[in-house]
Amino acid sequence: MGIIGWIVLGLIAGTIAKVLLPGRDPGGIIGTAVTGVVGAFLGGWISAKWLDHPINKSFFDGPTWIAAIGGALILLIAYRLVFGNSRDRR
Repeated sequence: MGIIGWIVLGLIAGTIAKVLLPGRDPGGIIGTAVTGVVGAFLGGWISAKWLDHPINKSFFDGPTWIAAIGGALILLIAYRLVFGNSRDRR
């Protein structure tokens, strides 16, 4: 899978993660894509390192998508733990 494939996968995975974990997060479409791409790498690393399930490099592989969405969710939760609800206060 090429770089464009990773960006598309990251954008979709980041969007799904934000739908599953709603709230006000910064970044818009760029932040969603970055969250998804970094989440995909994080999820793949966790899957290969601790779950002993290496990720297939195919775009349509189910475990790849689950790892990407899971990694994006981890990043969103970490962001909210670090920064809290600071964007909700005005």
